[in-house]
Amino acid sequence: MTTTINASTSSGLIQTADTSGVLQLQSNGTSAAGVSGSDFQMNSGYGSVATAYGCRAWVNFNGSGTPAIRASGNVSSITDNGLGDYTVNFTTAMPDVNYSVTSLNRSPAVTSGAATQVEVYNTTSVRFLTLNSSYNNYDAVQVSVAIFR
Repeated sequence: MTTTINASTSSGLIQTADTSGVLQLQSNGTSAAGVSGSDFQMNSGYGSVATAYGCRAWVNFNGSGTPAIRASGNVSSITDNGLGDYTVNFTTAMPDVNYSVTSLNRSPAVTSGAATQVEVYNTTSVRFLTLNSSYNNYDAVQVSVAIFR
């Protein structure tokens, strides 16, 4: 059994409890979210409650000239290591280096391609290159990075 909090449209707030240590949130008897130990689960409209893998850090910054953060979460700063070579520094360190980095960058010329290559994974930062269609470093006008773990 689980401790359940159900927001019922007919009965109001209904709570049932046991000593399992599991918390479940419901809406009209349908599971919406839950916590079991350190595992957070939620139903995002896909019909079942499953483990949620959150974005641990993200940033959108201007990579040309002096890099400037436009918006971010869990990112303390950006380091410009040279042409198209950046380090994203985390406010709160990752538990290990087994995280996933996804990134997009926009070049000044719409016709040229753009790619990102991760160089170094650290618990406190990630270093990567922005590359043009010839796979040469260049300073991107917009860089977006998300870290999942």
